[in-house]
Amino acid sequence: MKDKIKIIIISFFLFTLLFVLFLYNYYSNKNEVQAKEIKEVKVEKNEENKKKEIKTIKVDVKGAVNNPGVYELNENSRVIDALNMAGNVKDNADTSIINLSMVLKDEMVIIVYSKEEIENYKKTLEDAKTINEKKKEEIVCPDTINNACVNKNTKKSENKEEAKEDEIVNINTATKEELTRISGIGAGKADSIIKYREENGDFKTIDDIKNVTGIGESLYEKIKDFITV
Repeated sequence: MKDKIKIIIISFFLFTLLFVLFLYNYYSNKNEVQAKEIKEVKVEKNEENKKKEIKTIKVDVKGAVNNPGVYELNENSRVIDALNMAGNVKDNADTSIINLSMVLKDEMVIIVYSKEEIENYKKTLEDAKTINEKKKEEIVCPDTINNACVNKNTKKSENKEEAKEDEIVNINTATKEELTRISGIGAGKADSIIKYREENGDFKTIDDIKNVTGIGESLYEKIKDFITV
């Protein structure tokens, strides 16, 4: 009888021990699975948050590049990044006037000009300068009064407004002081022109100056013969 009781007690003890071990393993595995699932969820959320944090912009790349078109880049990318996406520049491209380190903005247009186009542009500026010089140097000589040469296009006056009309100003490179020499452009409009350049890039044609706040069709007609790009 005593032996049977001992066997029963031992059996009960072993059963209890096995049951406890089973429960321990079961909940341990369950906790590990839950911990793994929680970790995976956190990783997924972190990846989603990172994707949300990375904003993109689109820019239009034109001109002497191998693959012109509209490209999507991460915000704060540089001009050089856009050119690389466009297959880089062609052999005849001239990037000397492009700031390759400039930070891109959404809807920005990047035009890469060829060496020939740059040379033609420089020649146009030189021709305009030559025309200006010729206008200033047209003279009647000699002056019968004091035997000196007198510029027939200039009165014997230091009138600054008259001097303005002899100049052609590059609205892409002109300083505020140079812009105010254009008849009809005061300090306020000069600031607006410079601000427009900084926010939108260089003017592509002189017509683009009408996009500047305060410069309408009537003022444009007055100044168009004295500006260039």
